Amino acid sequence: MLGIANETDRRAFLRMAGLVGVGATLVAGGLGTGIASAATQPSGDAGDIEILNYALTLEYLEADFYAAGLKKNFVSGRELELITEITDHESAHVTSVTALIKQLGGTPVAKPAIKYPDSTFADKASFLKAASTFEEVGVTAYHGQVGLIKSPEVLGAGAAIAGVESRHAAVLAMLMGGNAFPAPIEKARTKEEVLAIVKPFLS
Repeated sequence: MLGIANETDRRAFLRMAGLVGVGATLVAGGLGTGIASAATQPSGDAGDIEILNYALTLEYLEADFYAAGLKKNFVSGRELELITEITDHESAHVTSVTALIKQLGGTPVAKPAIKYPDSTFADKASFLKAASTFEEVGVTAYHGQVGLIKSPEVLGAGAAIAGVESRHAAVLAMLMGGNAFPAPIEKARTKEEVLAIVKPFLS
């Protein structure tokens, strides 16, 4: 089974993630609707905390999406195992980023109101397509905004979680019969490009 094999491994991952802040997947400044300003605290750079809160909001979205998708019973067998593992990862990211923000003296943003276009869960194909979009956005948004991070620890955590999201994207591409390795170098998306994709899901 991909990723966290059992509850012991999951607890170990969460302990590690809480310390190093794994989960800064998507980095950019400000999202507009649904994202509050980060608290300015002396123990953590305000800009990094804002980036982490941005990441947290998008992790909320990914975790909620997969949880909702699993309830539709579109997948079974090996596909169900893989999607369940990805769902667990996204939930762990929420826990991890929340812990790091608190550790740095910031205030984690609340989970935003999330809405899904009717076509999101129309069938298995639409679910997998949306999942692939979320994962690709995560990886490309990180690469597009990584230069905004000041803390080496937060940067390292962001790189670690971006790698996990890239694996998710590869798995979803294979489930859809697509190319798991579309290019030798990951592309980057600007903040504006990321917002155009994500904002329709936030009310």
